[in-house]
Amino acid sequence: MTQRRPAEPGDPLEAIETPALVVDLPALERNLDAMAAAVRGSGVRLRPHAKSHKCPDLAKLQMRRGAVGICCQKTDEALAFIDAGIEDVLLTNEVIAVPKLDRLAAAALRATVGLIADSAPGVELASAAAARAGSTLDLYVEVDVGAGRCGVQPGAAGDLALLATQSGSVRFAGLHCYHGAAQHLRSPQERSAAIASARAKVEQALRSLASRGVTCSIVTGAGTGTWRHERDSGVWNELQPGSYVFMDADYARNTAAGDDLRFEHSLYVLASVMSVPDARRSICDAGLKAFSFDSGLPLVGDRFGVAYVKASDEHGVLEASADEASLQLGERVRLIPGHCDPTVNLYDWIVGVRGSVVECVWSVAARGALG
Repeated sequence: MTQRRPAEPGDPLEAIETPALVVDLPALERNLDAMAAAVRGSGVRLRPHAKSHKCPDLAKLQMRRGAVGICCQKTDEALAFIDAGIEDVLLTNEVIAVPKLDRLAAAALRATVGLIADSAPGVELASAAAARAGSTLDLYVEVDVGAGRCGVQPGAAGDLALLATQSGSVRFAGLHCYHGAAQHLRSPQERSAAIASARAKVEQALRSLASRGVTCSIVTGAGTGTWRHERDSGVWNELQPGSYVFMDADYARNTAAGDDLRFEHSLYVLASVMSVPDARRSICDAGLKAFSFDSGLPLVGDRFGVAYVKASDEHGVLEASADEASLQLGERVRLIPGHCDPTVNLYDWIVGVRGSVVECVWSVAARGALG
């Protein structure tokens, strides 16, 4: 069932039913503006990754600030954004299932739809689907630049790109070169070195394309942890950061370089204290089903002497330090998720708050899009 809307525009903060996914709108807007300004005039395009928020309303805010389109990770996720009016979507995942390709090819009649491939069958299946639909799909060759996940080796990129140029119903659009493993390397030196290594692999891939006579207009990739390095690399010309809009507890563990932008925590799970067993311990209504715990426990955003120390299905245990005033029954706490992307996927609604008033309630339209 669809979750009950936890609030309505105009409600005071204390009227939000908890647990609820809440975004601090001024902090969100500062994050959006900072990234847009950092890319503007650089000759590099911004195509934010929407898997972080799964929310068309937020994607439209990014587009208004100059983004050329968005990225998605799943077919149904992409279709949810297209249905909501986003007209340029890149699906940054291999798709080989024919029914999914047919849905994407049909959507390409009303939007620009891109996808990636790292095999000849992937190119051929996409081309066949587009031919059946009478549409054209943009196709990017994925290159493994260090993540050790999907992607061809750099020297093999030219052969696959040439195949894409020879396939009648796909248009070779460029290279997809994302180093996901670099995003949460903790030191700026580690992140810089990882992207320097990735850059060398991109350059090798570009040489492979040139040897086959294939022109590459777009090299797309980058994430919230490394985007500055790709922007300044001279080889990437499109960036895909996603989590910068919200940030999370795990990104906060990265050490920033002196010239890094400091994006703010704008996303919280708002929870209520429902039990106070003793002076230092309180229990809130946001447990395992309210967060993704793959990147650790949430942080308490507005009570720095209080820690979230343990969770069960529907209970979160909060512990106050010796010099911190105890939490009171009914008190609200803002909890910063360890990992924003899968936490957002647990909710149907994002409550946008400005000051102490609810301004908007956004649908997480692509929630649960696993296919």
